[in-house]
Amino acid sequence: MNSNTTLPLATPLGQLLLDRGIISAQDLERALVAQQQVRGRLGAMLVRIGAISEDALLPVLAEQNGLDFAEEGQLPERPDAYRQAMALTGLADNWFAEQGALLWEAADGVYHCASRNPQDAFLQETLTAALSGHALKWVFARSREVERLMKVVCAPTEPNYADDVAHLKELAEEAPVIELVNNLFAQATDETASDIHVEPEEHAFLVRFRIDGVLQTRGNFPRERFDAVASRIKLISGLDIAERRLPQDGRITVRAAGIDMDIRVSVIPGVHGESIVMRLLPKERKDFRLDKLGMEPDHLEAFERWAKEPHGIVLVTGPTGSGKSTSLYAALAVANDRQHKIITVEDPVEYKMSGITQIQTHAEIGYTFARALRAILRHDPDIVMIGEIRDLETAEIAVQAALTGHMVFSTIHTNDAISTFTRLSDMGVEPFLVASSVRAVEAQRLVRRLCAHCAEPVEVPDALATVLADLRERFPALFAEAPAFRRAVGCPRCHQTGYRGRVGIYEFVEVTPRIQSAIMQRLPAYEVIALARASGYRNLREDGLVKAWRGQTSVDEVLRVTGLSGDEEGEG
Repeated sequence: MNSNTTLPLATPLGQLLLDRGIISAQDLERALVAQQQVRGRLGAMLVRIGAISEDALLPVLAEQNGLDFAEEGQLPERPDAYRQAMALTGLADNWFAEQGALLWEAADGVYHCASRNPQDAFLQETLTAALSGHALKWVFARSREVERLMKVVCAPTEPNYADDVAHLKELAEEAPVIELVNNLFAQATDETASDIHVEPEEHAFLVRFRIDGVLQTRGNFPRERFDAVASRIKLISGLDIAERRLPQDGRITVRAAGIDMDIRVSVIPGVHGESIVMRLLPKERKDFRLDKLGMEPDHLEAFERWAKEPHGIVLVTGPTGSGKSTSLYAALAVANDRQHKIITVEDPVEYKMSGITQIQTHAEIGYTFARALRAILRHDPDIVMIGEIRDLETAEIAVQAALTGHMVFSTIHTNDAISTFTRLSDMGVEPFLVASSVRAVEAQRLVRRLCAHCAEPVEVPDALATVLADLRERFPALFAEAPAFRRAVGCPRCHQTGYRGRVGIYEFVEVTPRIQSAIMQRLPAYEVIALARASGYRNLREDGLVKAWRGQTSVDEVLRVTGLSGDEEGEG
């Protein structure tokens, strides 16, 4: 546990947080107004309005007041340690549960009380009286840590109101539930998570964050609290609290950790309750720049050139969560010179961009991609971005738009760039139309960056010697530096994963006259790949090895994302 006593108690919490850049002056002002209205603590108000996460708040509170702060895993794990100390007080277990406090005796005979708010006057007075004659020490601890341990220390005491909708609405409006949900948003934002997963089990419910594409558990809560938490999420996302048999989709706009967020909510019924997944989308993104996506110089030059083409189709392909939308928005940012009319049709509109007309489809009322495309082509656009080509009708309109002088950007789901031509033909688009309209295809994945603080150098893998030699011969400019292969280790800064952040790996196929001929003749993929290699093509794994050579990522991570198969011709 960490303890600091260097700061004077008179230093206001708001000033400390401002000085450290944790909150903004506007957030502090909003919290002070809320504090006057509901008479709560300033820290709780900051969490409630989404200005800060509990993880960022509690260490500062502990430091300000000269108390200990329990880091993750530092509280005792033995339930008996708590039960014995709590029994000594004569207070009921449910009293400790209601107060959100844990009590245990340390090796030195001093009793410790861990709570999110150990300064609560009622808590301090009651325990001090109950432990008269014993030394008592107060500790700040995260709510999720206290609740995780409380679940095994105390038996559930709350009645089951799962079927009482009115009661669930009441629970959803209670301050502890509001703070818990808002803290999840703030914590996920602090850790740059892309998704929050709330997953009920038989006796608990888990909260997991998807960070850098990998799910990591961030909380294990008592099952009795799940219905209130789920109801809170459904309430603020405009969903029907009473409906638990059918999937529902909603949207939330919140401020989390000082950032305005759009959150897409998806709820599906499961055996133990409704599983909830929330996709976090910052309202303002300033990184829509091609040179920030991790493209190598040859790929960057090609994509910038394609983005400025007067007509044709440029397709971006990859699985969900591979950064396709970010690449398309970056391409639009290049093309957006205020001299072109740019219209997008998306489902949903993930990020709002100035100078561009963005349209949201609504399939439930028949406003599909195809129908929206027909309408926007009458608005005289120069550039059209289609969120995804999913069916023949949309594909045919995109092709016709490209052949009539429009530049079309879109995504499509295939495993690699070469498969895109076959995919369009399988949809029903004639090969000669594919060949004459598509200018280029880019496939991509995201690999995790090695943590700068703990990655260790490693020797060049012998198994890759031949592949690397071939790559160095074909792309000497990319291997001008000495090899700097590294491996993941793990440290507190990266949550022991060995990785922090992500970078893209890419494969680019430009439709040259020879490839056009191959598409029209329906030649097999390996022959198209041979033609592409003559124009500087390298596949996803090869581009990943360039990043591994420089030490940006590890070979293991590249193989995890691109697969273990040695088939160089069909991999993506």
